[in-house]
Amino acid sequence: TKDHAYYAYSKPVGIVTHSPDHHEMDIKQILMKNSSLPPNISKSLFPVGRLDKKSVGLIILTNDGRVTDRLLNPNYVHDKEYVVTTVQELPHFFKKHMEAGIKIGEGRDSYKTKPAKVEIINPHTFSITLTEGKRHQIRRMCEALRVDVRELKRVRVMNIRLGKLAPNTTRRIEGKELAD
Repeated sequence: TKDHAYYAYSKPVGIVTHSPDHHEMDIKQILMKNSSLPPNISKSLFPVGRLDKKSVGLIILTNDGRVTDRLLNPNYVHDKEYVVTTVQELPHFFKKHMEAGIKIGEGRDSYKTKPAKVEIINPHTFSITLTEGKRHQIRRMCEALRVDVRELKRVRVMNIRLGKLAPNTTRRIEGKELAD
């Protein structure tokens, strides 16, 4: 309906998605402070899902609760694509292991990640498409293969792409992007 708003937001490093500590800023505060959006819209928007403080890229903002359920409910498949730059060169077995799923966590919290799609872009960069999003999952998967993440950027959620959206800016999601 007309009252529902949907925006793509390009999250910079250092901004938390939810529940900031007293010295941190979350997306909501940033939007209220320096957004080109009207205050009544900024106030009503909330981020769908999370990106950790060190990660950058696409966050969907909306005031439509139905979307939140669809995007966060594990019964729906919604792939998310990330481009990851690493400190070390990617080992030759990296793609195979990442795609097959990796055991992360310790003891009772240990968990094998679902299969993922990985493309090697260059010796220090790969893209990965996940259908799940455990806490710090990509960082932990890389760690398990002895690779440190330098930059982690979410570039797509389902059919919504970050594109050339500059950090800390928003754009309206409309038309074909909304259809899915």
